Amino acid sequence: MLRQALQLSAEQGGRELCWMDADFADWPLSESGLLDALHRWALPHRKLRLLANNDYETLRRVHPRFVQWRQTHDHVVQARAVDPADLAERSTPAPMGLLLAPGLLTLKVWTPARASLSLHDAREEAMAREWFDAIEQRSVDSFASSTLGL
Repeated sequence: MLRQALQLSAEQGGRELCWMDADFADWPLSESGLLDALHRWALPHRKLRLLANNDYETLRRVHPRFVQWRQTHDHVVQARAVDPADLAERSTPAPMGLLLAPGLLTLKVWTPARASLSLHDAREEAMAREWFDAIEQRSVDSFASSTLGL
């Protein structure tokens, strides 16, 4: 379901995609079909907002092709890290992962085997957007497109 939702959001997604996961290790981010769709989607006025726990080291290790794509498309990617404790403090249960393509779909991953998908559901989208924005406000910049060193 995650693979199909990612493909659909990349092919038909609007101006913004919001993705959240602990480390994105289980996401199919190195698949060539998905990366091609993201490449076509990544126009200058688009934005991919990523939220992960603490750092993106697992993503860098597991998805080197996505890391390369991210370097090429730095103009559309905003990556931030969140403290897992901020998720634990929420009064409502938090999904393990979230894929939000406003106006198109909302996918909440509750466990590796359980997820909920809503298509064109304004109420579900508004709740997911509010939740994502609240967590993003307490996050910090992370996952730079390149590492500068001396």
